[in-house]
Amino acid sequence: MVKQSRCEDCMSYVYDEEYDCYTCEQGAELDEDEMAQFLRGDYPACPFYHPGESDYYLSSKQ
Repeated sequence: MVKQSRCEDCMSYVYDEEYDCYTCEQGAELDEDEMAQFLRGDYPACPFYHPGESDYYLSSKQ
């Protein structure tokens, strides 16, 4: 079974006031090659994905 990795539904996807956008708290944990694979869509699934009601998910429901 392939793990879902939709950022908007992940608990690590939070609003960053400094950059005024949503970011992944765990994104820094991926090395340069892994991040390139993930951005190209070649990465099978985000290893840090934790489904839940993220800030993004909750704000989109309002």
